[in-house]
Amino acid sequence: MPDDDDDEWEVPDAFQPDPTEFAFDLESRLATVVALKSFVPPDATSAAALGVEREGSGVVIDAGGLVLTIGYLITEAETIWITNNEGRVVEGTPLAMDFETGFGLVQMLGRIPGQKVAELGDSEAMRHGAQGVLAAAGGLSHALACTVAARQPFAGYWEYLLDNAIFTAPAHPHWGGAGLFDATGRLAGIGSLILQQGQRGGKRLDLNMVVPTGELLPILETLRRTGHSGRPARPWLGLYATEDDEEVGVGSLAKGGPAERAGVKPRDRIVAVDGRKVNDLASLWTAVRAAGPAGAEVRLTLARGARQLDLAITSTDRARHLKTPRLH
Repeated sequence: MPDDDDDEWEVPDAFQPDPTEFAFDLESRLATVVALKSFVPPDATSAAALGVEREGSGVVIDAGGLVLTIGYLITEAETIWITNNEGRVVEGTPLAMDFETGFGLVQMLGRIPGQKVAELGDSEAMRHGAQGVLAAAGGLSHALACTVAARQPFAGYWEYLLDNAIFTAPAHPHWGGAGLFDATGRLAGIGSLILQQGQRGGKRLDLNMVVPTGELLPILETLRRTGHSGRPARPWLGLYATEDDEEVGVGSLAKGGPAERAGVKPRDRIVAVDGRKVNDLASLWTAVRAAGPAGAEVRLTLARGARQLDLAITSTDRARHLKTPRLH
């Protein structure tokens, strides 16, 4: 997660988009991106990893003040402040968090007259080589002209698996919740992470992982109405995994989570899930999901030193491990 405390940062001029090169009003699209500042109670489950004050961006996606962002910015938040590019500030409330996609929704509790609204685009059209603009709150100086470097699956150590993530380059320095706009000016994705990829000659390429809006469209109305996607919750183990040389290990455990209660230990190596061999994060989370929805039993085959052991873990819904937000 980025540290957005420094208000002076800007994207270098050479990487900023040129408004004259677009067939749409770039300034009005950038005005749909707002700054978010979330405050989380110190006893929240996510506070140790993500902090109690979190800053990033979001994009206003309807005239009623609905803001689309990346979920880690608002997980367990009690108070959220939203600031647009003109400096107008309103309070917001966390409306929904979808752990499967990683998206979060925030509802403005006040109206900002004249606030611009982004139209959702076709994220599937953002194929390799497509041009776009990845924009954090703050207008043109906080926007980056970028190219889609890849479309491929992404697996995160925190029990996260996305089938067709968007990877863009060059990387935006303040990616969290930034909006990815396509060549038509429509919103194609929301920034989630920065990743480093090695290249020939020892060079390093920094990429942003962007969650495509195509993942949102089937669940948006249900999320808005109920706060949930309407789909069965994925099984959650409370296990943070590591990947190295075709081996998957246990890095750490969520305190009081299913894996810890079942006896899993940090530094255990995960050999198989329900008899299916795993050798990377993607195969691990795919096998866990195959066990069924939250509540399903997941059997891990572990290597602990020279020993091999089997443990049965009763999975749960990740949301049950988090503090319920205080709604306004």
